[in-house]
Amino acid sequence: MKTVRGFASATVGNVACGFDVLGFAIREPGDEVVLSLSERSHTSGPVTITSITGDGGKLPQDARKNTSSFVVLKFLEHIRAQKGIGFDGHIELELKKHLPLSSGMGSSAASAAAALVAANELLGQPCTKMELVHFAIEGERVACGSAHADNAAPAILGNFVLIRSYTPLDLIVIAPPEELFCSLVHPHTELRTSYARSVLPAEIPLKLAIQQWGNVGALIAGLQSSDYPLIGRSLVDVVAEPRRAPLIPGFTGVKEAAMEAGALGCSIAGSGPSVFAFSRSRESAEKAGRAMQEAFLSGSAGLASDMWVSPICREGARIL
Repeated sequence: MKTVRGFASATVGNVACGFDVLGFAIREPGDEVVLSLSERSHTSGPVTITSITGDGGKLPQDARKNTSSFVVLKFLEHIRAQKGIGFDGHIELELKKHLPLSSGMGSSAASAAAALVAANELLGQPCTKMELVHFAIEGERVACGSAHADNAAPAILGNFVLIRSYTPLDLIVIAPPEELFCSLVHPHTELRTSYARSVLPAEIPLKLAIQQWGNVGALIAGLQSSDYPLIGRSLVDVVAEPRRAPLIPGFTGVKEAAMEAGALGCSIAGSGPSVFAFSRSRESAEKAGRAMQEAFLSGSAGLASDMWVSPICREGARIL
């Protein structure tokens, strides 16, 4: 059998003010997917899952219900229909989860992205990374019922990714400033994406929309010009964070701790419960991360947490 190992790292969606239209990738941690190709067909279909580790037995083994295998099936359908590449063999898939589930760290997107780059490599790279994003987005629909790209796109492409449009999909990749570091803290609790989305308002007042638009535009300008103070001033979410903050025990204290420790800005990672902060150096990011952990632990819920400090990942999903 020919075997390929793919890897994709954690991502942070929304980035405070960019709800569903902005995300970025960090370098670690991430998920691994190992694909093994056999020329023989299999009665259960073109893709089967042989093992899943690190999920505590929570993820489905059915190839059409698991994000990592579902996107490979979509990929195979696409290359047959659009690239004229027939596939009569069989792919065995091993999923190695290193990202916590329901964490706000893009866990499902990482699994999908790792599987897609591995499948693309296994079959001779018939698709570009930009094409692979389409399948990863469909994987998000399987995982949480919503086909959003703010985790899926940066998981594959790396960097910051702005989604200008979903119909048609129009993505703008933005390289990060050299000195920008992320502190990502995951408290030991879960918050399901579907529930975190259910608390959001169906409509928002024009005044809030104007504030949010201003912050998104300023954040993009700050990233492109390496204006660190502007990046910090722009990390303000007046739409999702006020509704989701009460769902994360001790969030207010954690955010205050990050800012007092010198972070540029701090907000909820994706739908939570993880929290991220930006800083201008690794030393500052480590200090902010430790302060956030201490705040979670000393809060009313006394939550232990994991913490990662990383620059923005530029390469995206890759072959190991």
